[in-house]
This record gives sequence, structure tokens and C-alpha cells, in this order.
Amino acid sequence: MIQDIAPHVYHNEYQPVPPTEDSLLLYFEGDQVLARCGEEALSFPRFWELKEGNRELSPNLLYLFSIDKCTFYLSRLRPDFPPGQFGMKSVRIFRDACPGWMSFAGITAHQLYHWYEAHRFCGHCGRPLLHSEQERMLHCPDCGIMEYPKISPAVIVGIVHNDRILMSKYAGRGATHYALIAGFAEIGETIEETVRREVYEEVGLRVKNLRYYKSQPWSFSDSLLFGFFAELEGEDETITLDTQELAAAGWFTRKEAPAQPLNISLTSEMIWKFKNGEVVF
Repeated sequence: MIQDIAPHVYHNEYQPVPPTEDSLLLYFEGDQVLARCGEEALSFPRFWELKEGNRELSPNLLYLFSIDKCTFYLSRLRPDFPPGQFGMKSVRIFRDACPGWMSFAGITAHQLYHWYEAHRFCGHCGRPLLHSEQERMLHCPDCGIMEYPKISPAVIVGIVHNDRILMSKYAGRGATHYALIAGFAEIGETIEETVRREVYEEVGLRVKNLRYYKSQPWSFSDSLLFGFFAELEGEDETITLDTQELAAAGWFTRKEAPAQPLNISLTSEMIWKFKNGEVVF
């Protein structure tokens, strides 16, 4: 999956040290990132490639994280680089660009970029937020509100019945491939309750015997995904489709189940686990 970058090691401890010449700089404009990605491997600008610019940490130059001993920074101002070396590209390149550890760094940085952009001002009193020097947190000097990075818990559910799995297509998202039932947790419910509610809301079915499989950070949607396999409760497998959420849903045998190549997503890995006979109820 996208976070599996071994032998590289991701360090998310907040240690805002100034950049070195070999540190990497991330710059975003919405869903575009400044990068070099063609026949060569994905890469981001290093500070030694800068024409000029301030290298002191500030609200416009933020420490992000490190991978191994390489530190990554976010620039809120467009950096000045020699023409032709780098260009703005869609963050969707992080789904399949190599090396994988660089793609993981890119999409994780993009999640933090979105959080910083959405929290320039206090939502209570409107004052500009200040950066904490001790942790990754923004605080209001007036009313004292503290803001931490947004992480939305969500579930992925593989429902199994009579050696078949329930798969669905999203509605209105341009997605053409089948996936598993998924949805975000609501306030006041456990993750297990989220599984049961989402399944019932989207396909009108009840499930039992929930089996936790694995979790995954998914920065494409600011999410932390929790994967579960579950068994259909009862024998009635009639699907009542929520057409606002789903375009289609159906039961598939191991041979029939359409699957994406095993790469970055928890959904894909779970589908392949079923197809390979590793999920049995």
C-alpha cells in the first residue's frame, strides 16, 4: 500500500529544524504540485537548486517531516527555480509514480498543505492563527483555540456471503471500477457501528461477524481507513441501492470479482485477499 515504503522510514515527529542544501521543497497550488516526473523518477526541488530565497523557517516555509535523514518542507510562496526543470503536475501522479516513498511523501505533504491553507484564521474570532514551536498545532493568541491536523476516520467493508463478495461503484465521481462499501464515521459512533450503518444505508443489508483486517492512512481524502470483512446476516441478499451514493452494486465470485492491480490502496488489497481464497466465513 502507499504507506509501505520500507526500507525507508517515515518520521512524523514535529522537529522544525532549518533545511539543509539537500532538503526537499514541496509547493502546491490547489491539486497541483511542483515536481519533475517524466521518463525520470518523481522528484521535488532540493534547496541547492533554488535561485534565491529565504531559508529560515516562517509561516511561509514550514517543516513537514523526514524520511530516513531527508527532511521535507512546505513553501507557501512559489519558489524560484531555473526554467524547464520543474513544472506543475496533478497530485494524481502520486497514485503510481516511482519511487513509491517519494509519492507517499508527496501526498502526505499535500494533506498538510490543505490543512494549513484551511486554517489561516481562527474559526471563533477571526484572528490569524500562530504556529506552535513545540508541536504541529496552530493556536489563536486571542481566544486560545488550538487546531490540530484533520484526520477523518472511515471504513472499507468486504461483505462475504456464500463464497461471494459484495462490490459497488460510486455514483457521480467519475469512477468506473468496482470497489467495496465505504464511508466516514459520524460523531458519537464506534468504527464497528460505522460499518453496520454504512452497509445498511448504501445497500440495505445487515452484517455480522465483523473481522478487522488492517488500517491505512489515505491522504487523498484526509482519511484514516479501517478495513473490515463481514458476513451477511441472514440469507436475504437483496440489494436496496442508495442511488445518491452508488451507481451499482452486486455479488461476485472469487473468479468474477473485478480487481485493480495490487498497489497502493487498502480496497485493492482486500479484494485480492478475497480472490486469492484468504477470506473465508
